[in-house]
Amino acid sequence: MEATLNVTIPLSVKELATLIKAQLAFEDCRELAQILVDTEDEYEEPTKEQLIAEMKEAVREMNLVKQGKLKSRSLDELLDEL
Repeated sequence: MEATLNVTIPLSVKELATLIKAQLAFEDCRELAQILVDTEDEYEEPTKEQLIAEMKEAVREMNLVKQGKLKSRSLDELLDEL
């Protein structure tokens, strides 16, 4: 089953949950809850070492851009990646 929810106002998580419960059948709510739980299990916080390595790589890339050895990306390309 597909469902569409169009919201144009900011909602708290509790308000969003209330809207979802009102719009979806019980089984669909359970399926959504399971998807959210499964997604949470897949996320792992990066370690301090990983963060430091990523920051060093970013600094290295910026230095290459400054030297003209690497082309920088536009802000739109960066935001699209996020």
